[in-house]
Amino acid sequence: MIAESILPEFDHEFAQLRRVLERVPEGKGEFAPHEKSMPMARLAGHLAELPDWTGVTILTDEMDFAVADYTPYIMESREDLLKRFDDSLAKAREVLANASDEQLMGTWTMRQGEQVYFALPKVAVLRSFVLNHMIHHRAQLGVYLRMNDVPLPGMYGPSADDPGM
Repeated sequence: MIAESILPEFDHEFAQLRRVLERVPEGKGEFAPHEKSMPMARLAGHLAELPDWTGVTILTDEMDFAVADYTPYIMESREDLLKRFDDSLAKAREVLANASDEQLMGTWTMRQGEQVYFALPKVAVLRSFVLNHMIHHRAQLGVYLRMNDVPLPGMYGPSADDPGM
């Protein structure tokens, strides 16, 4: 099954994300390395809610931002951030583990009204829009943490701050 082939990577990457989220400092929520960058509390919140896109991808056929009712989650405390992430991840993993090959090969479309951003098989959306998207923002958060002298965990082996990983 397709889901069985994705679950090990899904589990690994989101476990690494949790290790990063555990290090997000409180009291630095407004920090951003550039005026065009998201503040840290918003970036961390975005990462905590990213597992939600697993269910959105598998259980629906499209997201139309012209009609979507979406309020971004913004971190208020590390405890709340980790709870939001853990709850989101548990639901996402269950949806993925129970997804059929037929579901995962169905098309999912992201649009803004008539403008279609992409239409891909759901399995491709999971790899790109969920996993790769998360990895991209996780790396951004790593930069934020480094700029605030927060030690970084190793992701794919030891880091300068976590040599014994």
